[in-house]
Amino acid sequence: MARRKGRDLHGWLVVDKPAGVTSTSVVNTVRRALGARKAGHAGTLDPAATGVLAVALGEATKTVPHVTDALKCYRFTVRFGARTTTDDAEGEVIERSARRPTDEEIGAALAAFRGQIRQVPPQFSAVRVEGERAYDLARAGERLDLAPRPLWVERLELVARPDADTAELEMVCGKGGYVRAIARDLGAALGCLGHVGWLRREWAGPFRAADGVSLARIEAMAGTEALEALLLPLEAGLAGLPELKATAEGAARLRHGNPGRVLGGDVAWGETAWASFEGRAVAVGIYKAGELHPGRVFNP
Repeated sequence: MARRKGRDLHGWLVVDKPAGVTSTSVVNTVRRALGARKAGHAGTLDPAATGVLAVALGEATKTVPHVTDALKCYRFTVRFGARTTTDDAEGEVIERSARRPTDEEIGAALAAFRGQIRQVPPQFSAVRVEGERAYDLARAGERLDLAPRPLWVERLELVARPDADTAELEMVCGKGGYVRAIARDLGAALGCLGHVGWLRREWAGPFRAADGVSLARIEAMAGTEALEALLLPLEAGLAGLPELKATAEGAARLRHGNPGRVLGGDVAWGETAWASFEGRAVAVGIYKAGELHPGRVFNP
C-alpha cells in the first residue's frame, strides 16, 4: 500500500459543517488545506446535517474513540404528516397523514424516547448488512430487516413549535443514535407520521459548533500558518477522561507500550484514564495500583 504524502500534524480542527457535503469530504478538505498526512473524524454527520464535526489529525486520531463515545447534543425539527424513504426531507414521501399532534401530546410521547431505548436504524444508514452498507442496498431497492440497537438518551425536549406541521426538539444522547429514527418513531407513536426537517449537531463531547471553523474559511486559509494556528492539541480529545501525571521513568515505559508509574489521582482501579508528562499526553489505558496499563500510546 502506498504511503500517503503530507506532513505529520497532530491535533484537532473543529469544523462547523455546512449542509450538502459528506463528513468524508470535510475530512479530505481539512487534510488538503493543512497538507496533513493523516486525518479522521469523530462521528459521521449526514450530508444534509450541519454542525460540529471534529477532525483529528495525526496522533489525535487515536483519541477519536473517546470523543465518539461521549454524549452529543442535536437540535432538529420533526415534520409531521409524512413518512419518507430516508426518514428526512431528502427522501421520497411514501405515506401521508392529515393528523397533527398537540404540544401536550408531543410532550407526553417524548417520555418513551428517554433513558435506555432501542431503535431500528433508518433503511438509508451506514450499518453493515452481510458486509454491505445498508444505504447501498436500499438504493438498489432492497427492503431491509434491520435489528434494533440500544441507545442512551440523556435528554429529549420540545423547545419550539413553529407551526402545526413542525416541532423543534433538542436531544442529548450517547453513541450510535439516529436522529432520523427518533423523528420517524415519534411520528408513528403520535399516529401522524414524521421525518427530520433539518438537523444540527450543537456539540459532541468537548467540541462545540459555536467554536467551529466554516468550510469556506478553511478553504480560503489553505496552506497558511493562520489555519494551522487554529488546531487544538490532541489532548483536547481526552477531555472526558481523568488525567494522571506520569513519572519520568513511567513515561518512558508507557511510550514503549509497557505499564508505567503514575502519580496518585482520583481514579478508581480499572478506570480508563490518560497519562501526561511535562504537559503532553503519553498514553491512554487502564489504571491499576499506581500504574497505567496502556491501550494507546502517543508519539507525536
